[in-house]
Amino acid sequence: MINIEDIHLYDPTVIAIADVQDYLQHQWNLPTVAIAFENEGTALSQAWELGALAGWIWTRLPAHPEHSLLKIDAQYKRNQDSRDLPSAAELQKKLLPNPIELQNYKVETLFKPSAYLSGDWYDYWKISDKEIIFYLADVSGHGVTSSLLTSWMAAFHGRSKTPRELIKKLNGMLVQENIEKHITMIVGVLNLETHALKWSSAGHYPPPIIFEPNQAPRVLNTSSFPLGLTEDLEVEEFELVLNRHARFIICSDGALEPYKGGLNEQFSQLVYHLQNQSFKAPNHVADDIAILSLRRMN
Repeated sequence: MINIEDIHLYDPTVIAIADVQDYLQHQWNLPTVAIAFENEGTALSQAWELGALAGWIWTRLPAHPEHSLLKIDAQYKRNQDSRDLPSAAELQKKLLPNPIELQNYKVETLFKPSAYLSGDWYDYWKISDKEIIFYLADVSGHGVTSSLLTSWMAAFHGRSKTPRELIKKLNGMLVQENIEKHITMIVGVLNLETHALKWSSAGHYPPPIIFEPNQAPRVLNTSSFPLGLTEDLEVEEFELVLNRHARFIICSDGALEPYKGGLNEQFSQLVYHLQNQSFKAPNHVADDIAILSLRRMN
Protein backbone atom coordinates (compact mmCIF):
# COMPACT_ATOMS: atom_id res chain seq x y z
CA MET A 1 0.00 0.00 0.00
CA ILE A 2 1.16 3.55 -0.77
CA ASN A 3 0.24 6.35 1.59
CA ILE A 4 -0.79 9.50 -0.27
CA GLU A 5 1.47 11.70 1.86
CA ASP A 6 4.47 9.49 0.97
CA ILE A 7 3.79 9.15 -2.73
CA HIS A 8 6.69 11.44 -3.67
CA LEU A 9 9.09 8.88 -2.15
CA TYR A 10 8.21 6.13 -4.62
CA ASP A 11 9.81 5.19 -7.93
CA PRO A 12 7.97 7.33 -10.53
CA THR A 13 7.95 4.43 -13.02
CA VAL A 14 6.15 1.97 -10.71
CA ILE A 15 2.53 1.40 -11.75
CA ALA A 16 -0.03 2.28 -9.07
CA ILE A 17 -3.54 0.82 -8.80
CA ALA A 18 -6.09 3.16 -7.26
CA ASP A 19 -9.75 4.04 -7.02
CA VAL A 20 -10.59 6.53 -9.75
CA GLN A 21 -11.89 9.13 -7.29
CA ASP A 22 -8.65 9.09 -5.29
CA TYR A 23 -6.69 9.49 -8.52
CA LEU A 24 -8.81 12.44 -9.65
CA GLN A 25 -8.59 14.11 -6.26
CA HIS A 26 -4.82 13.86 -5.76
CA GLN A 27 -3.59 13.68 -9.40
CA TRP A 28 -0.23 12.12 -8.60
CA ASN A 29 2.43 11.54 -11.25
CA LEU A 30 2.80 7.76 -10.91
CA PRO A 31 1.57 5.73 -13.92
CA THR A 32 -1.80 4.48 -12.70
CA VAL A 33 -4.50 1.90 -13.37
CA ALA A 34 -7.74 3.52 -12.20
CA ILE A 35 -10.59 1.33 -10.88
CA ALA A 36 -14.19 2.58 -11.06
CA PHE A 37 -17.77 1.42 -10.57
CA GLU A 38 -19.93 0.86 -13.64
CA ASN A 39 -21.69 4.22 -13.24
CA GLU A 40 -18.37 6.16 -13.10
CA GLY A 41 -17.66 6.25 -16.84
CA THR A 42 -17.24 10.02 -16.79
CA ALA A 43 -14.70 9.76 -13.99
CA LEU A 44 -12.75 7.14 -15.95
CA SER A 45 -12.71 9.43 -19.01
CA GLN A 46 -11.31 12.22 -16.85
CA ALA A 47 -8.67 9.84 -15.49
CA TRP A 48 -7.57 8.90 -19.00
CA GLU A 49 -7.29 12.58 -19.92
CA LEU A 50 -5.00 13.01 -16.93
CA GLY A 51 -2.79 10.16 -18.12
CA ALA A 52 -4.13 6.99 -16.48
CA LEU A 53 -2.74 3.91 -18.24
CA ALA A 54 -5.90 1.79 -18.02
CA GLY A 55 -9.32 1.61 -16.41
CA TRP A 56 -10.80 -1.40 -14.66
CA ILE A 57 -14.31 -1.97 -13.28
CA TRP A 58 -14.61 -3.10 -9.66
CA THR A 59 -17.10 -5.84 -10.50
CA ARG A 60 -15.18 -7.09 -13.55
CA LEU A 61 -11.54 -7.13 -12.52
CA PRO A 62 -9.18 -9.20 -14.71
CA ALA A 63 -9.08 -12.90 -13.88
CA HIS A 64 -5.27 -12.73 -13.92
CA PRO A 65 -4.36 -9.19 -12.86
CA GLU A 66 -0.62 -9.92 -12.72
CA HIS A 67 -0.64 -10.91 -16.41
CA SER A 68 -2.70 -7.83 -17.32
CA LEU A 69 -0.32 -5.57 -15.39
CA LEU A 70 2.70 -7.03 -17.17
CA LYS A 71 1.11 -6.17 -20.54
CA ILE A 72 0.24 -2.66 -19.33
CA ASP A 73 3.77 -2.19 -17.98
CA ALA A 74 5.33 -3.30 -21.29
CA GLN A 75 3.15 -0.90 -23.26
CA TYR A 76 3.96 1.90 -20.81
CA LYS A 77 7.70 1.33 -21.31
CA ARG A 78 7.28 1.34 -25.10
CA ASN A 79 5.38 4.61 -24.87
CA GLN A 80 8.08 6.09 -22.65
CA ASP A 81 10.71 5.09 -25.21
CA SER A 82 8.71 6.85 -27.91
CA ARG A 83 8.44 9.99 -25.80
CA ASP A 84 12.22 9.95 -25.38
CA LEU A 85 12.87 9.93 -29.14
CA PRO A 86 12.75 13.73 -29.63
CA SER A 87 15.30 14.17 -26.84
CA ALA A 88 17.44 11.39 -28.29
CA ALA A 89 17.31 13.10 -31.70
CA GLU A 90 18.49 16.38 -30.21
CA LEU A 91 21.32 14.55 -28.46
CA GLN A 92 22.34 12.83 -31.71
CA LYS A 93 22.49 16.17 -33.53
CA LYS A 94 24.72 17.54 -30.78
CA LEU A 95 27.18 14.72 -31.51
CA LEU A 96 27.66 16.01 -35.05
CA PRO A 97 30.98 17.85 -35.49
CA ASN A 98 31.06 21.56 -34.75
CA PRO A 99 31.76 24.01 -37.59
CA ILE A 100 35.47 24.20 -38.28
CA GLU A 101 37.66 27.00 -39.62
CA LEU A 102 40.09 25.75 -42.26
CA GLN A 103 42.84 27.40 -44.24
CA ASN A 104 41.74 27.75 -47.89
CA TYR A 105 38.61 25.59 -47.43
CA LYS A 106 34.99 25.71 -46.33
CA VAL A 107 33.05 22.69 -45.03
CA GLU A 108 29.32 22.61 -45.89
CA THR A 109 26.89 19.98 -44.61
CA LEU A 110 23.27 18.87 -44.67
CA PHE A 111 21.73 16.43 -42.18
CA LYS A 112 18.06 15.40 -42.41
CA PRO A 113 16.84 12.22 -40.65
CA SER A 114 13.79 10.45 -42.06
CA ALA A 115 12.47 9.94 -38.52
CA TYR A 116 13.73 11.13 -35.16
CA LEU A 117 17.04 9.27 -35.38
CA SER A 118 19.37 8.87 -38.33
CA GLY A 119 21.56 6.04 -39.60
CA ASP A 120 23.48 8.50 -41.80
CA TRP A 121 26.47 10.23 -40.30
CA TYR A 122 29.43 12.43 -41.09
CA ASP A 123 32.40 13.58 -39.10
CA TYR A 124 35.65 15.49 -39.60
CA TRP A 125 38.60 16.54 -37.47
CA LYS A 126 42.13 17.85 -37.84
CA ILE A 127 44.92 15.28 -37.72
CA SER A 128 47.65 17.91 -38.04
CA ASP A 129 48.04 21.64 -38.61
CA LYS A 130 47.66 21.11 -42.35
CA GLU A 131 45.49 18.00 -42.69
CA ILE A 132 41.86 17.13 -42.06
CA ILE A 133 40.28 13.66 -42.12
CA PHE A 134 36.56 13.25 -42.85
CA TYR A 135 33.98 10.58 -43.60
CA LEU A 136 30.33 10.13 -44.51
CA ALA A 137 28.68 6.82 -43.57
CA ASP A 138 25.33 5.14 -44.13
CA VAL A 139 24.25 2.37 -41.73
CA SER A 140 21.89 -0.22 -43.18
CA GLY A 141 18.29 -0.01 -42.04
CA HIS A 142 16.62 2.53 -39.80
CA GLY A 143 15.75 3.00 -36.15
CA VAL A 144 17.56 3.00 -32.86
CA THR A 145 20.16 0.32 -33.67
CA SER A 146 21.31 2.11 -36.81
CA SER A 147 21.51 5.44 -35.00
CA LEU A 148 23.47 3.90 -32.13
CA LEU A 149 26.06 2.66 -34.63
CA THR A 150 26.63 6.24 -35.77
CA SER A 151 27.52 7.15 -32.19
CA TRP A 152 29.69 4.03 -31.98
CA MET A 153 31.64 5.18 -35.04
CA ALA A 154 32.13 8.63 -33.55
CA ALA A 155 33.46 7.08 -30.34
CA PHE A 156 35.77 4.41 -31.79
CA HIS A 157 37.37 5.86 -34.91
CA GLY A 158 40.45 6.38 -32.75
CA ARG A 159 43.52 8.17 -34.04
CA SER A 160 43.30 6.95 -37.62
CA LYS A 161 45.46 8.98 -39.99
CA THR A 162 44.54 7.50 -43.39
CA PRO A 163 41.30 6.43 -45.12
CA ARG A 164 42.46 2.80 -45.26
CA GLU A 165 43.34 2.78 -41.57
CA LEU A 166 39.98 4.20 -40.50
CA ILE A 167 37.96 1.80 -42.66
CA LYS A 168 39.99 -1.21 -41.51
CA LYS A 169 39.63 -0.24 -37.84
CA LEU A 170 35.84 0.22 -38.01
CA ASN A 171 35.36 -2.92 -40.12
CA GLY A 172 37.36 -5.05 -37.70
CA MET A 173 35.35 -3.87 -34.72
CA LEU A 174 32.03 -4.32 -36.56
CA VAL A 175 32.87 -7.90 -37.59
CA GLN A 176 34.17 -8.73 -34.12
CA GLU A 177 30.97 -7.58 -32.42
CA ASN A 178 28.89 -9.60 -34.94
CA ILE A 179 26.25 -6.89 -35.26
CA GLU A 180 23.81 -7.75 -38.05
CA LYS A 181 24.29 -4.41 -39.78
CA HIS A 182 26.59 -3.22 -42.51
CA ILE A 183 27.94 0.27 -43.14
CA THR A 184 28.92 1.96 -46.38
CA MET A 185 31.21 4.94 -46.15
CA ILE A 186 33.61 7.28 -47.91
CA VAL A 187 36.70 8.47 -46.03
CA GLY A 188 39.16 11.13 -47.12
CA VAL A 189 42.22 13.04 -45.96
CA LEU A 190 42.81 16.53 -47.35
CA ASN A 191 46.07 18.46 -47.21
CA LEU A 192 45.04 22.10 -46.81
CA GLU A 193 48.32 23.41 -48.25
CA THR A 194 49.05 21.12 -51.20
CA HIS A 195 45.31 20.44 -51.86
CA ALA A 196 46.09 16.73 -52.26
CA LEU A 197 43.07 14.56 -51.40
CA LYS A 198 43.42 10.86 -50.55
CA TRP A 199 40.16 8.95 -50.28
CA SER A 200 38.66 5.46 -50.09
CA SER A 201 35.17 4.02 -50.46
CA ALA A 202 33.63 1.04 -48.68
CA GLY A 203 30.71 0.04 -50.90
CA HIS A 204 29.19 3.52 -50.84
CA TYR A 205 26.71 4.92 -53.34
CA PRO A 206 26.40 7.61 -54.64
CA PRO A 207 30.09 8.02 -55.53
CA PRO A 208 31.99 11.24 -54.76
CA ILE A 209 31.59 14.09 -57.23
CA ILE A 210 33.92 17.00 -58.03
CA PHE A 211 32.53 20.25 -59.39
CA GLU A 212 34.78 22.89 -60.93
CA PRO A 213 33.87 26.20 -62.63
CA ASN A 214 33.20 25.81 -66.37
CA GLN A 215 33.91 22.07 -66.22
CA ALA A 216 31.71 18.98 -66.46
CA PRO A 217 31.20 17.20 -63.12
CA ARG A 218 33.73 14.45 -62.38
CA VAL A 219 32.18 11.30 -60.90
CA LEU A 220 34.76 9.25 -58.99
CA ASN A 221 33.45 5.71 -59.41
CA THR A 222 34.78 2.91 -57.19
CA SER A 223 33.70 -0.54 -56.08
CA SER A 224 34.34 -2.35 -52.78
CA PHE A 225 32.52 -4.15 -49.99
CA PRO A 226 30.69 -2.40 -47.14
CA LEU A 227 31.93 -2.67 -43.58
CA GLY A 228 30.76 -5.61 -41.49
CA LEU A 229 30.59 -8.31 -44.17
CA THR A 230 34.10 -9.79 -44.16
CA GLU A 231 37.29 -9.58 -42.13
CA ASP A 232 39.37 -9.57 -45.32
CA LEU A 233 38.18 -6.20 -46.60
CA GLU A 234 40.36 -4.89 -49.40
CA VAL A 235 40.59 -1.10 -49.30
CA GLU A 236 41.99 0.96 -52.15
CA GLU A 237 43.21 4.52 -51.67
CA PHE A 238 42.91 7.06 -54.46
CA GLU A 239 44.58 10.45 -54.75
CA LEU A 240 43.84 13.64 -56.66
CA VAL A 241 44.47 17.37 -56.37
CA LEU A 242 41.59 19.80 -55.87
CA ASN A 243 41.90 22.74 -58.26
CA ARG A 244 40.92 26.32 -57.45
CA HIS A 245 37.25 26.73 -56.45
CA ALA A 246 36.62 22.98 -56.73
CA ARG A 247 33.93 21.30 -54.61
CA PHE A 248 34.30 17.70 -53.44
CA ILE A 249 30.86 16.38 -52.44
CA ILE A 250 29.78 13.10 -50.88
CA CYS A 251 26.15 12.13 -50.16
CA SER A 252 24.13 9.32 -48.65
CA ASP A 253 21.72 7.49 -50.94
CA GLY A 254 18.80 9.34 -49.36
CA ALA A 255 19.84 12.35 -51.45
CA LEU A 256 18.53 10.47 -54.51
CA GLU A 257 15.03 10.17 -53.05
CA PRO A 258 13.62 13.55 -54.20
CA TYR A 259 14.05 12.53 -57.85
CA LYS A 260 12.00 10.21 -60.06
CA GLY A 261 13.13 7.47 -62.41
CA GLY A 262 15.67 4.69 -62.14
CA LEU A 263 18.93 4.92 -60.26
CA ASN A 264 20.85 6.45 -63.18
CA GLU A 265 18.14 9.07 -63.77
CA GLN A 266 18.01 9.92 -60.07
CA PHE A 267 21.79 10.27 -59.91
CA SER A 268 21.86 12.52 -63.00
CA GLN A 269 19.27 14.82 -61.43
CA LEU A 270 21.17 14.87 -58.14
CA VAL A 271 24.38 15.86 -59.94
CA TYR A 272 22.54 18.62 -61.82
CA HIS A 273 21.10 20.15 -58.65
CA LEU A 274 24.35 19.85 -56.69
CA GLN A 275 26.21 21.53 -59.54
CA ASN A 276 23.71 24.38 -59.62
CA GLN A 277 23.49 24.51 -55.82
CA SER A 278 19.74 24.02 -56.08
CA PHE A 279 19.41 20.79 -54.05
CA LYS A 280 16.53 20.95 -51.57
CA ALA A 281 15.59 18.16 -49.20
CA PRO A 282 11.82 17.45 -49.08
CA ASN A 283 9.95 18.28 -45.89
CA HIS A 284 9.22 14.59 -45.37
CA VAL A 285 11.71 11.93 -46.47
CA ALA A 286 11.54 8.14 -46.38
CA ASP A 287 15.31 7.78 -46.09
CA ASP A 288 17.92 9.73 -44.13
CA ILE A 289 19.88 12.36 -46.05
CA ALA A 290 23.43 13.48 -45.31
CA ILE A 291 25.69 15.59 -47.51
CA LEU A 292 29.27 16.72 -46.87
CA SER A 293 31.04 19.20 -49.14
CA LEU A 294 34.63 20.50 -49.10
CA ARG A 295 34.99 23.70 -51.09
CA ARG A 296 38.38 25.16 -52.02
CA MET A 297 38.04 28.90 -51.59
CA ASN A 298 41.04 30.19 -53.61
